[in-house]
Amino acid sequence: MVHIISNAWAAAPAAGAAPEGSVLVQILPFLVIAVLMYVLILRPQNKRAREQRAMLAALAPGDEVVAAGGLLGRLTEVGPQYSMVEVASGVVVKIQTSSVQLVLPKDTIGKAR
Repeated sequence: MVHIISNAWAAAPAAGAAPEGSVLVQILPFLVIAVLMYVLILRPQNKRAREQRAMLAALAPGDEVVAAGGLLGRLTEVGPQYSMVEVASGVVVKIQTSSVQLVLPKDTIGKAR
């Protein structure tokens, strides 16, 4: 029987040769990826979350806000979980305080009507 492909045998390492790569060289790409993910993804996300928490803590009655669903109104009551928002004259709705996305400058609602 004729062998078309011969066997491949690994060559023995040369005497005194250094190993192919140290552990640090092998782990370095993973460390670089972890640092890049932290800098590009986690830091900005944590900063936005911190700003959102500060904005929610500073809410006060009379603030004009935009809720997550696009609801635009003036806060009449602010609670830890639920807040009351006046969306029209005499029309007050209850929303989750955490759904407030944006605090508008004063008299923005009057200009929008």
